[in-house]
Amino acid sequence: MADQTLLAAQRQALILEAIRRTGAIRVAELVEQFGVSDMTIRRDLDALVRQGTVEKVHGGAVAAGTASTFEPGFDAKSALEEGTKAALADAAVRLVEPGSVVALSAGTTTYAVASRLLEVPELTVVTNSLRIADLLWAAGSEGRENVPTLLLTGGSPTRSAALVGALADQTVRSLHVDLLILGVHGVSEQAGLTTPNLAEAQTNRALIASARRTVVVADHTKWGVVGLSSFATLAEVDCFITDDALPAAARGVLAEAVGELLVVPTTG
Repeated sequence: MADQTLLAAQRQALILEAIRRTGAIRVAELVEQFGVSDMTIRRDLDALVRQGTVEKVHGGAVAAGTASTFEPGFDAKSALEEGTKAALADAAVRLVEPGSVVALSAGTTTYAVASRLLEVPELTVVTNSLRIADLLWAAGSEGRENVPTLLLTGGSPTRSAALVGALADQTVRSLHVDLLILGVHGVSEQAGLTTPNLAEAQTNRALIASARRTVVVADHTKWGVVGLSSFATLAEVDCFITDDALPAAARGVLAEAVGELLVVPTTG
């Protein structure tokens, strides 16, 4: 319930508690919760950043101090950059040919892509994402047309609802897919594509090896983020789809390193 009588320190303590509980939070949610202005919440987040307890991202904040092994849950990540993810997904689905075999890694951006695959006929979808599998299964149970044939890899689930481990890797290595659409935790010039989960990194390597073409969907907030484990270099990416909030210097690095860079307009 909104309470405008809270002192700044009290409000900041409650914000920090919420971020530590869920991993990430949006400014808009905090504005609604506390009944204060957008600027007030941003000042609160700035204060928490100065304390070293949170890190700001576009549209919200995430917990700090957990370094390269920190991995927010699926729901926490879903709340960030929703409009941008939708724009990236729209661009990615245009690369999908009817009748092809498409692999989708786990992640909130690839989940957005999966919802758009219902528009493409006669697909087979391979995924290690429990959330994507649920989405496609629900569409089939509702009698929707163009629901892809689904192959779920099996394995052990992570915090981000990805199936990983020996079973997932063995399944993926036995397959040959036309197109892999891959989400990432972080991207950098030196580290390439990274994730905070070692097992997920191994499964992602298997997905890349199984694909004739690899497409990465990553919004600008992923640039400069380095997770615990690298699973691919930038040179292994055939097409990198990002948004126009990515700085020019980062665009230059990607344009030099990847096969093709697609910058999707989402601002202005």
